[in-house]
Amino acid sequence: MLIADDHPHFRDGMRALLLSAPDIEVIGEARDGEEAVRLAGRLQPDVILMDLNMPGTGGIEATRRILHTSPHISVLVISMYEDDDSVFAALKAGARGYLLKGALKAEILRAIRAVTSGEAIFGPAIAKRLMQYFSAPRQDVPREALPELTDREREILNLIARHETNPEIASQLYLSPKTVRNHVSNIFTKLQVTDRAQAIIRARDAGLGRGNG
Repeated sequence: MLIADDHPHFRDGMRALLLSAPDIEVIGEARDGEEAVRLAGRLQPDVILMDLNMPGTGGIEATRRILHTSPHISVLVISMYEDDDSVFAALKAGARGYLLKGALKAEILRAIRAVTSGEAIFGPAIAKRLMQYFSAPRQDVPREALPELTDREREILNLIARHETNPEIASQLYLSPKTVRNHVSNIFTKLQVTDRAQAIIRARDAGLGRGNG
């Protein structure tokens, strides 16, 4: 397998862990996404342990490029990020699994063996988020409204237009308050507005936020 992470200490620790498993061989290490793509093409590992946040080409783009040319490789993401956007971006790129850094050693080894045999695997925290995401009622937001926004940003703007606060939005969408704040900041920038009142006007003009009495 190949380890792709920009932190040497993490790579060292992961290599030491994998050396303890007689059925797993580390055949390469990458410090960034570009190197991961290059080594994946040359070494053709069975599994790549992929970090998301790396300098230059990140883990999402690297995963997409690797699987475009080598779809038989299983990518297992291991990241500090557990927000919906990161998880679903990784899955859309083709990752077979998603673990959080700090996962137990036995959990990491089990996940590597699972994706090698063709299974999809998620750490407990990620599995819980996926269940919450799919069980949560989705807001019906027209896709053609404000096309410069992402689906998630439109969904959050729809709730802003219904006068929901950031904590209320975070609770409804199972996001962290920090993630919601980041989305709101991006929405304001894209809409070129400076506060929620202006954002609500733009949202209402686009047909969002209706049905709140």
